[in-house]
Amino acid sequence: MSDPLVSIVVPAYNEGEAITACLQRLLTSVNTPCEILVVYDTPDDTTAPPVRRLAARDQRVRGLLNDVGRGPAGALRAGFRAAHAPVVVVTMADGSDDVSQIDQLAKCVDRGAVIAAASRYTRGGRQIGGPRVKGGISRAAGISLDLLARVGTRDATNSFKAYSKAFVEEVGIASDGGFEMGIELVAKAKAAGLPVVEIPTVWRDRTEGQSNFKMRKWLPRYLHWYLFAVRASFKRQQDHKRSPNG
Repeated sequence: MSDPLVSIVVPAYNEGEAITACLQRLLTSVNTPCEILVVYDTPDDTTAPPVRRLAARDQRVRGLLNDVGRGPAGALRAGFRAAHAPVVVVTMADGSDDVSQIDQLAKCVDRGAVIAAASRYTRGGRQIGGPRVKGGISRAAGISLDLLARVGTRDATNSFKAYSKAFVEEVGIASDGGFEMGIELVAKAKAAGLPVVEIPTVWRDRTEGQSNFKMRKWLPRYLHWYLFAVRASFKRQQDHKRSPNG
C-alpha cells in the first residue's frame, strides 16, 4: 500500500460482526489513499476477530489494541499516535456518520484548516433519530458556542471530524474520559487563532447494538472545554482591542 493521505480512526467496543458493514462502507466510500485503524481496549473484544479477517484481505484495515487507557478517549489517543497520514479522521463504528464525506473533510484540512467538522446543525445538516434530550443538549451547546466564541463550527461536540495531525501533536490531547476530544481540539484551535471549517452532514442514529455514550458522566468534561473556548474568545477580543491596530 502507498503511504496513506488520511488515517481513519474508528474506536470500537464489542461491535462484533457489525463492524464488518462499517468497514466495508469505509472501503467503498473513501477514494483518498487511506488506512483504517479500528481501536479496541482488550484482545478479547468481539470487534477484533472480524477486523482481523478483513485486514487479511485488505491491507488498508488495521486492528489496534488500545494501550493508552481504556475507554473512548484512550482509544482515540492511541489511534492518533499510531496514524501514519498527515490528516486524521475520527468516525464512529455504529454507522451513524456519512462516511462518503471523508474525502471532502480531508481535502478541507489539506487546504489549510486544522479541523474540518461535519456539522448536523448548520444549513443543510440534519440529525435523524437518537435520544431527544441528548440531541437537544448537543444542538444547544454547538449553536451557542459558535455564537459566543465563533469557533468555526456549529457542531463542536460531533466526533466526526478531520484533523491536521501536526496540529494535534502540537497542542496535545488532554481528554481522558469520553468523546470530548472533539470539542477540546476545537477550543484549542480557537485559542490559537487557527482555522476551523465545517460542512453540513446528515447523522443517523445507529440501527444495530447500543450506544456507549455516557451523557451524565461526560457532560462536565464537555462543559469544561465549552468554557475554555468562550474564555479564549474573550481573551483574543481583549488582546485585539489593546493592540495598536485594534
